[in-house]
Amino acid sequence: MSLIRLFIDEDSMDHRFVRALRAREVDITTVGEIRTISFSDEAQLALATEQQRVLYTFNVGDFCQLHSLYMAEGRNHTGIIISSQEYSVGEQMRRVLKLMKAKSAEEMVNQLIFLSAYSGE
Repeated sequence: MSLIRLFIDEDSMDHRFVRALRAREVDITTVGEIRTISFSDEAQLALATEQQRVLYTFNVGDFCQLHSLYMAEGRNHTGIIISSQEYSVGEQMRRVLKLMKAKSAEEMVNQLIFLSAYSGE
């Protein structure tokens, strides 16, 4: 079972969050680093899937809709994690680490996961 590798989208690209996870040896890339900031949500999800990464976002509406479209069309993606903007950097990090302990990259395929399900406690 493989570890989850993250693809951080434009809305959730907080450098403090990225640094905190990298300090804990989480494999992350951001849309800023690969210069795809202005790409559509669908293009970002396709790129994350191509790179075998789970997309991390605050964008609930668009990515829920995109996930539903993928499932209806029989298309696959490598997973989507939706977080709340209300969480501090530390809270996001704790919840992501808890999720990563609970699920493998393979278990994330075609999953839409709300980070709220993973208490940081």
